[in-house]
Amino acid sequence: MRRIGVFCGSSMGGNGIYKEKAIRLGRLFANNGIGLVYGGANIGIMKAIANAVLDEGGEAIGVMPGMLVSKEILHQNLTETHIVSSMHERKAKMAEISDAFIALPGGFGTLDEMAEILSWNQLEIINKPLAIFNINGYFNHLVKYLDNCVNERFLRREHRNNIIIDEDESRLIEKLINFNPIKVDSKWVDHLKQM
Repeated sequence: MRRIGVFCGSSMGGNGIYKEKAIRLGRLFANNGIGLVYGGANIGIMKAIANAVLDEGGEAIGVMPGMLVSKEILHQNLTETHIVSSMHERKAKMAEISDAFIALPGGFGTLDEMAEILSWNQLEIINKPLAIFNINGYFNHLVKYLDNCVNERFLRREHRNNIIIDEDESRLIEKLINFNPIKVDSKWVDHLKQM
């Protein structure tokens, strides 16, 4: 695995464990030769993981729309920076240059980015695993929501089970590296048409 795209908050959150775990994950990336692809900011958890990667001599690639660059939040010391025209283009670029994805705690932006990757995988636009780094149980309610989607038959169990979830950064990386997706019968859409 060459590069992992990370979705995370532009805030540090209300608990120091989020920053601490982001730093640990960044060090793990660098020490395992995995490049970081992220939103390019120099604030919040985004800054913490990028600095951790860079401090260990790793690769950190930022992708940021010009409208955010103008707010002077672009990290100035990244290995590589892509300035794009929109948030849509940012997500597409991150998907293009990443081999897998990890969602850390964050808000609307993190949720949006994560949902897009899940949708693209479901529709077979891409085939790149997504892992949820469930630090301090942050995503517990989201996991319950996903399970309820399966129970209420709005989401196939195979699609739900292809999401990697762990609270330990080492296990999370190991699961991503060894990921073997559960194949979904391509006729699942045909089945929906008959309902």
